[in-house]
Amino acid sequence: MPDDNIIEVKGLSHSYGDFEAVRHITFSVRRGEIFSFLGPNGAGKSTAINILITLLKIQKGDIIISGYELSKEPQGVRESIGIVFQEITLDRDMTVEETLQFHGRLYSMKTEEIKSRTDELLELVELNDKRDKYTKELSGGMKRRLEIARGLMTRPEVLFLDEPTIGLDPQTRRKTWEYLRNVNREGTTIFLTTHYMDEADILSDRISIIDHGKIIITGTPQELKNNLGNDLIYLQTSDIKNSERILTGFPGVKDIREKNKGIVLTTDRDGTRILPEVVKTLEDNGILIEAVNLKKPSMDNVFMHYTGRELRDGTDSNNRREQQ
Repeated sequence: MPDDNIIEVKGLSHSYGDFEAVRHITFSVRRGEIFSFLGPNGAGKSTAINILITLLKIQKGDIIISGYELSKEPQGVRESIGIVFQEITLDRDMTVEETLQFHGRLYSMKTEEIKSRTDELLELVELNDKRDKYTKELSGGMKRRLEIARGLMTRPEVLFLDEPTIGLDPQTRRKTWEYLRNVNREGTTIFLTTHYMDEADILSDRISIIDHGKIIITGTPQELKNNLGNDLIYLQTSDIKNSERILTGFPGVKDIREKNKGIVLTTDRDGTRILPEVVKTLEDNGILIEAVNLKKPSMDNVFMHYTGRELRDGTDSNNRREQQ
């Protein structure tokens, strides 16, 4: 395994009966980065992460985490990782401080280390003034921060988070991103799954788009957006089909896709220069322009481009097989 990779996965597949949830995926995670799996419910994200954290056995493929071969040294992997599950798993009748101390004892940490680490983490996630509060009295955002602190208690090399901000309000989600960035700056590699476009875009160093159990593409957020072209032009016209036919092969237009009762043109140059030419060409062919919009590519556009559908549409039968 290359020294700069802390996770190496090769040819990973996993099935539930005749349903293949993960289909021969290969990827690596670099030491010290924030790496995301982005995809809809049922895409295979949770199955993959549950294999990596040793909750599911490997059916096919090879995995190395922190130098440990998962199939042969699962305990070594467990000792090198921290986990924050999608569902809240806190004991309601423990205080914030007791939650961290219990986790430390569970992993045979020394008493002095438990105390100093608890103080350090409560400061990091800004829960020091809540240390004597029972977890059942905390808000959703506070509970998530406490779970992140618990996952960091043993100083893991890799912190796994499965949909870390699901169910949180926008303000709390952004605050959680700040905590995760602070954790990452302290040297912890972060691997997260998410179906939030903005979360993957803003938080990640690199993203793998995963759909129907396959990795479609991997890159930095900027690389993925740059691959689409310089600008996107959205058009609603009086004749969508004919507009698409006329503009196919138009100079400066890389790609045309139908979306929301209109078409989206992906350009390979400055869209402000192409747009007037597009409008004139359509009008010269007797087609009326009903609406127009020019913008830079977003992660929504990236996902749509590589999967052919919007992420929020990902509620197919897979969702019943793989609860994420």
